[in-house]
Order: sequence, then C-alpha cells, then structure tokens
Amino acid sequence: MTDLPQKNPHGTWVQTERAAHEAWAQFLSLRGALAASRVMHLMIARMGENNAVIISQKTIASLLSCDVRTVRRAISMLRDNRWIEVRQIGDRGTVNAYVINDRVAWTGKRDDIRYSLFSAAVVLSDQEQPDRDELGQQEPLRRLPSLYRDERQLPSGNGLPPPSEPSLPGMEPDLPSRQLDDSE
Repeated sequence: MTDLPQKNPHGTWVQTERAAHEAWAQFLSLRGALAASRVMHLMIARMGENNAVIISQKTIASLLSCDVRTVRRAISMLRDNRWIEVRQIGDRGTVNAYVINDRVAWTGKRDDIRYSLFSAAVVLSDQEQPDRDELGQQEPLRRLPSLYRDERQLPSGNGLPPPSEPSLPGMEPDLPSRQLDDSE
C-alpha cells in the first residue's frame, strides 16, 4: 500500500500538554503500550481540526505493518485508559471514529473540541474499496460553473426536458442586453 497523502488544513502543528507527556511515560510501562503508542501517534498525526479521525482497523494495521488483532488490543487499551473515545460507524465495529482526548493533543481552538463527534478526518484505504481496480480511471464528476465577483450566469441551450427545463416556454428570462438600431 502506498503512503496516504497528508492534508494539513491549518499547518503541521499538534499541541500537547506537559501533564499528558508525563502520563504517557507512565502508560508506556504497561504491557502492550508500545503498540498502543504507535496507534495513538498515527491517529494524532491524521486527526482533523476537531480531534477526530475515521479509519478502519485494517487500514491502521496496514499503515503500521502489524496484525489487526494487535490494533484491536491497542485501541481497547487506549479507550480503557481514556486516551481516546471510540464511536462505532456501521454494525461491525471495524470502522470507527476515534476522538482523541482533548487534554492530550489538539489542533484547532480548544473551545470547539467537543464538536468532534460530528466532524472527523476520514482515512480510506484503496484496498477496502470494492472498485479498487478502477480507482483513478473513473469518469470525472460533474462540475458546477464557477462565477467570479460581479459575474452573472447566462443560461444557454435547451436544458433538460420538463419538468427540469430552464424556463417555461414564453417565460424566458429577460437577460440584460444592449439594443442596437440599424444606424449603428
């Protein structure tokens, strides 16, 4: 699997508290804490500005070159020791939103952290996509026209048939125009 592209909407900084580092040093003495530390740092590196990331356990395992069972144990350990919150997506529990404890690390304004349950960075592996063989070869998505300031859209063409046609016959929009007489 290739490395995932990095998106840093607000720079590359993640803030932490000294107390969190001291607690982390104690946490590392527990059995299994090294794997949990690797998972935690991966999540922090990819979390959105509201301290959350959505990623499958399979993708975490792939990125860390470890077994999915190791990832499950690490996530349980992080959850049980209150380093992260886990919000399940779907019915299987293998894709979750992981909310990083905002007393440990954060990227945006701390006042908005509790909204993280509604906003997260989403990490998807191409290996988990049913159409993975066609990725990058899809027909481009439709685009809406872009208008710059002081520009207006001028409708043209027939449009779609009723009921979606751009205007009703006889009720076409009166577009601004300059009328010229024959002498000009």
